[in-house]
Amino acid sequence: MRKYLLLLVAHAITIFALAQPATFSSFQAGKLDSTLTYLYNTGRFNGTVLYAEKGKVVYKKAFGVADFRTGEPLTTSSSFNLASVTKQFICAGIMILSDRGLLQFDDPIQQYLPELPYATITIRHLMTHTSGITEYFEPFQQIRRMTDTLTNNKTLALYASIKPMLDFETGTKWEYCNTNYLFLASIIERVSKKPLAEFLNKEIIQPLKLKDTYLYTVTMPAIPKNHVVGFRNLNGRKMVDDLGYLDGVAGDGNLYSSVEDLLKWEQQLYKSKLIKPATIQEAFKPVKLKNDSTYPYGFGWAIDKENEQFHHTGGWGGFLNLICRDVKNNRTLIVLSSSSNSKGLNYARSLFNGQDNPVPATTLIQHVSLIDGTGTPARNAAVRLEGDKILAVGDLESFPGENVIDGGGKVLAPGFIDTHSHHRGSLRNQPAAIATLSQGITTIVSGQDGYGSYVDSIIADMKAQPVATNIATYTGHTELRERVMGEGQLNRPATEAELEKMKAILADEMKKGSLGLSTGLEYAGAYFSNFHEVVELAKVAAAAKGRYISHMRSEDIGLEAAIDEIISIGREAKIPVQISHFKIGLKDDWKTASELLAKLQRARLAGVDITADVYPYDFWSSTLKVLFPKTDYTNLTSAEYALEHTFDPSASVLVTYAPVPDFQGRTITEVAGMRQESAAKTLVWLIAIADEYGKTHPEVDDVETIMGKSMTDEDVISLLAWPNSNICSDGSGGGHPRGHGSFTRVLGHYVREKKIMSLENAIYKMTALAAEHIGIKNRGVIAAGYYADLVLFDKNTVIDKATIQDPKALSEGILTVWVNGKTVYPRPNATEPYPGQFLKK
Repeated sequence: MRKYLLLLVAHAITIFALAQPATFSSFQAGKLDSTLTYLYNTGRFNGTVLYAEKGKVVYKKAFGVADFRTGEPLTTSSSFNLASVTKQFICAGIMILSDRGLLQFDDPIQQYLPELPYATITIRHLMTHTSGITEYFEPFQQIRRMTDTLTNNKTLALYASIKPMLDFETGTKWEYCNTNYLFLASIIERVSKKPLAEFLNKEIIQPLKLKDTYLYTVTMPAIPKNHVVGFRNLNGRKMVDDLGYLDGVAGDGNLYSSVEDLLKWEQQLYKSKLIKPATIQEAFKPVKLKNDSTYPYGFGWAIDKENEQFHHTGGWGGFLNLICRDVKNNRTLIVLSSSSNSKGLNYARSLFNGQDNPVPATTLIQHVSLIDGTGTPARNAAVRLEGDKILAVGDLESFPGENVIDGGGKVLAPGFIDTHSHHRGSLRNQPAAIATLSQGITTIVSGQDGYGSYVDSIIADMKAQPVATNIATYTGHTELRERVMGEGQLNRPATEAELEKMKAILADEMKKGSLGLSTGLEYAGAYFSNFHEVVELAKVAAAAKGRYISHMRSEDIGLEAAIDEIISIGREAKIPVQISHFKIGLKDDWKTASELLAKLQRARLAGVDITADVYPYDFWSSTLKVLFPKTDYTNLTSAEYALEHTFDPSASVLVTYAPVPDFQGRTITEVAGMRQESAAKTLVWLIAIADEYGKTHPEVDDVETIMGKSMTDEDVISLLAWPNSNICSDGSGGGHPRGHGSFTRVLGHYVREKKIMSLENAIYKMTALAAEHIGIKNRGVIAAGYYADLVLFDKNTVIDKATIQDPKALSEGILTVWVNGKTVYPRPNATEPYPGQFLKK
């Protein structure tokens, strides 16, 4: 499987717009040399390069070593494993046999490989990757013993035995597949009655007088002397990355050659020394599919522009290679590399096409206590960044002229991921995202509680106004209900017809990158939905490998039933489920966190992947109406029950109250005292007046908000410490202090002061575990290849400062924050582009 992925990656990196010059100026040659020298000096290129015009070499150079273990230097005659560049030579072999009348391109492969179960596949289908045959890596892995090495004959026997189904109907689409070329190699051997190495040597290598070209597999007795060893740089150390147990095969790769030989090979294609001119033209025609469309791939050549430019790449182990033909101007570019880094290929190709795309500089962050997000102990290390990615982690020395940041022994961690955030609403006016970055958050997840925007809208907003933080989103259940049912029709379950429309919209959002489905079942917009409606929508998210997150139907009086419901949703829909801002909001149930967590553990053991996010406060922020789970807002008895069982009126503060601004900042008890009535009557009155105000002032979005005290710190600690809970804020740009202080409060108050968990575990909950719980990749860990979202902080001083009285006070101890490799906090330059990205599932 690794070989397959590398080959696809190598193929994918060569897509560029064509604006090629007719000649390669001395300036371009100088740019190529200086850039490749820079990449070599920074450990990002080891290989050979040749550029020619009309067959005459304009630029040729070797950078690095043929074998890092011996220090043997590379030369331009060093032989690299061509990987998939081999495929054009295999097609040439087929074309030679065709010219001799020994086979035809449209012959069925069963004519030559009768043991294979594929009657409709032709030789042409194999050469053009339109056969539908599956890759050989996975079938072989299923039967392989530890000592087995795969060969072409074993591959034939394997496919004859297990008869793998086709991935698609032959001829209906193009899909790169290495198995095609193993079968082509076997056809060459059977028709020519010669081993592939002997055939290639006699029919191609000797006639063209190629000195450095040969076929080599691990089953052969001796390795040629000019063999280049593939390697990879792993955190500043070179490690062999060369041939393995799959490399008894040939045809899809394992032909070796040099840049000098490849120029001879490429130039003979103009003169047709080996193959008839009419036949060779077939190699450079787009393949025609059954629906009469074409795909820009011929016989071992990708077609950049028909009749003008062609290329192919190859990638295997540490080898990444490129050959380009500009036949309009007879220009040739060949790059062979052995260090698993594509930067040199990318740059040479861009310059070949008249572009000068800058190579990203590197930055070294050194002298840090690294907590990498995996939960493992802190360690002293350095981290090298390249563009928006992490290039290496470990004991790293700085390169000459490299940008070096001294971390001063402080903690470097992955940027924090806020899995339940309402900060997006403030980003339009505050794109610098200070509320989140100041507490180390580099990714916010929106679309919570059943609300939010659709993917296209978020992407459009980020394009119109770039922001400093990454954004991911769920698709809101209530948002779907409003769109399909209408805002005035939400006090009932959806009909089946309405449900089908919602499912179609959700399926489309999942394709666009939504993380899954979110619900706010305690709120009026979704309260009247039934279990069937929610489960059917959750199944749509599950089918797209998404997740389900829920503000459950109750966090107080009906908490246990709400937990039963979300567990059942996970079981029925076969989807991971997450409890939003998990809390115990009923006074009667305080100090029962251990029993609830045991219930969740039983569900996990029964196969339901249930998790939670938690914010580190014992008071919530919402509307007064959530205190009435039966939605009977005029019922004095229900108000009295809320006062006695679900919140403390003397510690619950009105953060916003538009009808009477003087009430803002006061507790319910204080307002009741001002009105000289019971707190229950005041609660009913406050809701009624707010409703009236909302009707007469539709332009006001936030009519009333309360911070309700209804939890105990003991329960909060238990929920925070649960191994399957991650940290969230549930915050916004203002209001509750959690919007500016959640993550620093965990690090300072709960970790350093209360010591409820280790610092490493807290970071894990804020990063890798959070990324796992929402389903995003390559974030949340500091490791090579991950995105460079990072936070540097002082573990001895980090603390939240936001309070109910001053909810926007910035945290202390967060020193530097990077998003996608760019410093965003403290903001270095107000005019610098904001690097936040929309993150898809």
